[in-house]
Amino acid sequence: MSVILEKIQHLNELVLNGKALEAFDHYYHDDVVMQENETTPTTGKEANRLREEAFFAAITEFRSATPLKIITGDNTSMVQWHYDYTHKDWGVRNYTQVSVQEWKDGKIIKEQFFYGN
Repeated sequence: MSVILEKIQHLNELVLNGKALEAFDHYYHDDVVMQENETTPTTGKEANRLREEAFFAAITEFRSATPLKIITGDNTSMVQWHYDYTHKDWGVRNYTQVSVQEWKDGKIIKEQFFYGN
């Protein structure tokens, strides 16, 4: 099993156990760049942690998150997730998303999320 596969599986386990921010703190690089679809990216660990905190604080009902597929390559991982939750601003969200991660120094340096509306 590759090191990246082990890390992404552990990260996913943390997310599934309600420890997404712990996973973020452990597995994301200080210079991480995160981007939703083609929107303007957010740069830096501190700015992205604040974005993550705001996202989780806005979840009013969480029903499920399921990793469907995991693919790894050279310093790259991709996870297809299915999410089902209610967000205070966006309402009911039930969708599939692909998260593409680039790794550097054993941590995620770039992550982009692809999903439909």
